[in-house]
Amino acid sequence: MIDGLALIYPYVKAFHVMAVISWMAGLFYLPRLFVYHAERQGESAEPVASFLIMEQKLLRLIMNPAMIATWVSGLALVMTPGIVSWDMTWPWVKAACVIAMSVFHMWCARERRHLSAGMALAGRSYRMMNEVPTLLMVGIVTAVIVKF
Repeated sequence: MIDGLALIYPYVKAFHVMAVISWMAGLFYLPRLFVYHAERQGESAEPVASFLIMEQKLLRLIMNPAMIATWVSGLALVMTPGIVSWDMTWPWVKAACVIAMSVFHMWCARERRHLSAGMALAGRSYRMMNEVPTLLMVGIVTAVIVKF
């Protein structure tokens, strides 16, 4: 099976990149929706209801499958012989950042539930949290490209 992974490596890598792009798009957009939702919480029910639908569909239909596809394809890449040298620093940095990104994803899912229950943080808090995926992406891309 391991030799089979080497044969399909370029395809798995391409799929991994596509899955990461999809996941990151959701991680960038969902906290922004939270900002708009939180800032319109006391207004009429229509914008809030629309935000609830958009948040739920983004998380369930795009972000969750993209995260799973990212993890599955990423683990397949790690299992491919000769791709990752665990005696270097970069795979550990990438792994830590991917785990942190998964925790952020779970935080987003929890905040979506809080918002649907009418318990929102301040819009400013969501604006600040919106920067977390960017910082993690910088760590991941730098680690993978520079391979320190």
